[in-house]
Amino acid sequence: MARIAASATAPRAKGEPRFPGGPAADPAGSHHERRIRSFQPRRSRVTAGQGDALMRLWPTWGLDIDGLRTLDLGELFDGLPVVLEIGFGMGEATARMAAADPATGILGVDVHTPGQGNLLGLAERMGLSNVRVANGDAIILLREMLAPGALDGLRVYFPDPWPKKRHHKRRLIQPDFLTLAATRMRPGAVLHCATDWEPYAEQMLEVLSAHPEFENTQDDGGYAPRPSFRPLTRFEGQGLEKGHVVHDLLFRRKAG
Repeated sequence: MARIAASATAPRAKGEPRFPGGPAADPAGSHHERRIRSFQPRRSRVTAGQGDALMRLWPTWGLDIDGLRTLDLGELFDGLPVVLEIGFGMGEATARMAAADPATGILGVDVHTPGQGNLLGLAERMGLSNVRVANGDAIILLREMLAPGALDGLRVYFPDPWPKKRHHKRRLIQPDFLTLAATRMRPGAVLHCATDWEPYAEQMLEVLSAHPEFENTQDDGGYAPRPSFRPLTRFEGQGLEKGHVVHDLLFRRKAG
């Protein structure tokens, strides 16, 4: 383990990957346009265990979002229906949902290297075969790498709220994103969002309610109770202790 820790922290030559065989630093490179993004990569320390998981498990369970090919989700998940989760953090909730529902594949997308390693390690320790980890921009994944109607669900839990007004354009849940997502979701698939930032929840509800491809699963047109399948995360618990109100939104992709 000391050898692995040293390899993860030792100085690297220019262009040398941080984790050989692991996630690329910029998988899409110059293949696709530079645009305003809804995410901001965070730099934090990768533990020895996370680095070990990245180097050993990435070739089997990981993939880079390079935008150069269309994924065969049936082959990737052995025929399971697949839910896309955008922004899984450290992966604890993702692993728990995968363990509770082994008949559903979860494709988790994030750019946070420690979280990628952590989720891979959790999947191995818990014996999960229905989790894959994607590294890069979820927009490129949806637009360039997924076939129409490929997804049986989409989850966006606690995305960056970009609270300053001048940054609102960076928020993920926008009309253009929903239009793209709808093309990749089968009719009847559910988009599930959750946030503890009240103004963002209000915007999500407004944008989703106005979109012609989605319908609210709630008869009153409002927020949904937290479904039992979405675990209470450590981050969410901290927010609740501070008095934050968490809102869940469940919208169904319309048929036709």
